[in-house]
Amino acid sequence: METKTMKAIGVAKYGSVDNFESRDVPRPGSPKGMDVLVQVKACSVNPIDTKVRKGTYDDAPDYYKFVPKDFHIIGFDGAGTVLEVGPQCTNIKPGDDIFYVASTTRQGSAAEYLLVDERHCAEKPKSLDFVEAASMGLTFGTAYQSLVDRLEIKQNESINGGGGVGSAAIQIASKVLKLPVVIATASRPETMESCRKMGATHVVNHKVDIESQIKALNLDVPIRYVYVAARTEQYIHALGKVCAPFAKVCSIVQARFDLYGTDFMSKSMTFSWDWLGSAAYHRTNVENYQRIFGALARYIDEGKVVPNLNRRLKLNLAGLKEAHQLIESATTVGKLALGVDELGEGAPFA
Repeated sequence: METKTMKAIGVAKYGSVDNFESRDVPRPGSPKGMDVLVQVKACSVNPIDTKVRKGTYDDAPDYYKFVPKDFHIIGFDGAGTVLEVGPQCTNIKPGDDIFYVASTTRQGSAAEYLLVDERHCAEKPKSLDFVEAASMGLTFGTAYQSLVDRLEIKQNESINGGGGVGSAAIQIASKVLKLPVVIATASRPETMESCRKMGATHVVNHKVDIESQIKALNLDVPIRYVYVAARTEQYIHALGKVCAPFAKVCSIVQARFDLYGTDFMSKSMTFSWDWLGSAAYHRTNVENYQRIFGALARYIDEGKVVPNLNRRLKLNLAGLKEAHQLIESATTVGKLALGVDELGEGAPFA
């Protein structure tokens, strides 16, 4: 007889990492509409997860009005095997191995089973295992959406420059969009080396004057696109100085700054935000996720982009706590992902 419960890790009260607990909770029923039922094999941990757990997540001002109550299972990108599909599904079928980014307002990936919209999924790249695939969705999906949809960079564009923070953006900018110049910012030797390995043509130190470092590069192409994945305030005025007229800047990090009296006006520059969750949260253009994740899967199997997975942990309570603590230490390089088959003490999800 099929069990009606499952193991899951979540919080009943937002706050410390010690608030995480493993519980037996109701297993999701058969999928409806465009949902698919996934047996979770792996998930990843990102800064968004730590903010949600602490109760401080604010990319949407009314976020906590719409999240699961009583017990919130946190974790958005993951990978697993499809068990059932809803009647309106057309691309995913039972037995498919997939990777996905679940909606930020539904129960998350730290559970044995998960309902996720088919449009948030793509077939798992054949060249990756489940843990590697789980590490890709949110970061690479965000970077792809930012560079292609927000900044509107065209492949092989003849006149361009670039600024990249994060291995996903660097790889997509250099190896997919083929920008001739990709400038990354980093301050530690290990992060600088990681940026070069991922495809950055130049690396500058964000703790030193950005404008003078960029000018010293003597670039033969103008900087037309900048992608900011850190505190925007520390870069914004320098970017107005170093960017070409009509340049575009995109940030994924909340910030407070004033552009009055800066070069942004005289150069007619564009500034935009990007949150991968916008379409799902506002229930519009959700099909864009299929396009993004499908393209990402192709680029992975073609060898154009690779995971920047630095740490693998057991997908259980101890592993999830450790992953959150590592993310909050702000000393990690690369991604953290957890899998049910990874070595470690304790049963999965327990």
